Amino acid sequence: MSAINSEKIVLASNNQGKIKEIQSILNQHTIITQTDLGIHEVEETGGTFIENAILKARNAALHSNLPAISDDSGLVVDALQGAPGIISARFAGNQATDLDNLELVLQKMQSIPEGQRQARFICVLVLMRHANDPFPVIAQASWEGSLLTKPQGTNGFGYDPIFWVAEENCSSAELSPLKKNQLSHRAQALRSLEQQLMQFSVNS
Repeated sequence: MSAINSEKIVLASNNQGKIKEIQSILNQHTIITQTDLGIHEVEETGGTFIENAILKARNAALHSNLPAISDDSGLVVDALQGAPGIISARFAGNQATDLDNLELVLQKMQSIPEGQRQARFICVLVLMRHANDPFPVIAQASWEGSLLTKPQGTNGFGYDPIFWVAEENCSSAELSPLKKNQLSHRAQALRSLEQQLMQFSVNS
């Protein structure tokens, strides 16, 4: 694999929660966001997390002429046949807030008993060295849990307040940021990506 010949990597996200988590874990790299560079989000037309992550990374690399990392992630609920899935951020509509999305999931899960509320967070990260990179670095991970019947906790973002983490006996939104960055789907995927990045030399 060829080296990443840049001291900077563009993060192809405008989601402040994701940006904060990714920057905190990849703090040994110089991460700048596509927002900082005035790059607009690309339409997510893919049918999978991987397809959308590649679309976003390619768009950021194309408009920045820098290597780009993208994240496509979401909540997958067994009782909802995998929904909200790749539309997790817009489950309740294109202008939906985190609360709108969370409340719609709870509404659809009203009749589902406790033993059938299994869910998982999925994260796919893609690093493209340039827009035409034929061999992007891909890391993916999942975080198993179940859904609560009402929100608990004020940390995190998105569906964290209704995602129950059994081994910690609390919701994701009740975890400290440090603990979440040890356990979460994004943390797992970032560790995998970091291991792969160790194969490359990041040169100024």
